[in-house]
Amino acid sequence: MSIHSNVSSDGSILTISIDGRFDASSLDDFRRSYEDLDAGSVGEYQVDLQDTVHLDSSALGMLLVLRDFAGGDQANIKIKNCSPEVKKIFAISSFTQLFDIQ
Repeated sequence: MSIHSNVSSDGSILTISIDGRFDASSLDDFRRSYEDLDAGSVGEYQVDLQDTVHLDSSALGMLLVLRDFAGGDQANIKIKNCSPEVKKIFAISSFTQLFDIQ
């Protein structure tokens, strides 16, 4: 498991990429990927799950914490490159109402 974050050249988009398992063992790395930045300068958060092989309920909790950090109901978070199985988990848990799932 590894988590990488990258800020766009203009500083407005933070992309967080998760490789491998996205579970409780990811907590510290996931939190560090966005907490060390100036939240006021980032307008959009993107979570890229292209190389994610497993996602559990703790990952859902981490996404909710990111949503709160990014502004709650005003947050602009896109979850990209989800597998069909992950999209199904997001639909069942009503995350499609909270996030832009792509």
